[in-house]
Amino acid sequence: MATPTYAPSDTPLAVAELVDTLSDGTKVMIRLPRMRACGEKDAKGKLCAGHLKRWFFFGREVKEKFGDDAEIYRCEHCRTLYLPNPEEQPRTGTLSY
Repeated sequence: MATPTYAPSDTPLAVAELVDTLSDGTKVMIRLPRMRACGEKDAKGKLCAGHLKRWFFFGREVKEKFGDDAEIYRCEHCRTLYLPNPEEQPRTGTLSY
C-alpha cells in the first residue's frame, strides 16, 4: 500500500497570542479555543506539547497583573502560563451532576 500524499494547506495554523512576559522570563499567553496542550516551540523548533493544567498557587507578580482569583493555566513542561480564551465559557465553576 502506498503512503498517501497530502496537499499543502493555504490556511495558516493558529498560534496562541503572547500577552506579557514576567520578570523571570515566563511567557503569558491566551489559550486558543479548546486548547489542551502547550503550543510553544523550543530553540530547536520542537513542539513542547505539555498538558495545560489549572494553576492556583501563582506568585505575587501574577496576582498583581491578573488578580487574586485569576483563571491561570500552566504548561507542565515549559511552565508557560496561559489565560483563558475570552470566546470560551469560564471553567471556574464546580461541576454538578
